[in-house]
Amino acid sequence: MMTTMAALLAGLPLALGTGIGSELRKPLGISMVGGLLLSQILTLYTTPVIYIFFDKLAKKYFPEPSNEPGAPPEAVPAD
Repeated sequence: MMTTMAALLAGLPLALGTGIGSELRKPLGISMVGGLLLSQILTLYTTPVIYIFFDKLAKKYFPEPSNEPGAPPEAVPAD
């Protein structure tokens, strides 16, 4: 987040600037700031979803051994 904020704040003068030549730099600043905001939001929301998906997938295909009293001895983990 710190890297994204540093780059985003560095792009604000491009996006908000006025003066000579600003009409050429403004689109670059706007696309830079917008892209950084969008990518940060997507990263913050999709990363946990992907981790949860893979955790559920792992639990489905690699279930943890049972510690029930009636379980066969091979199903109980050896400590």
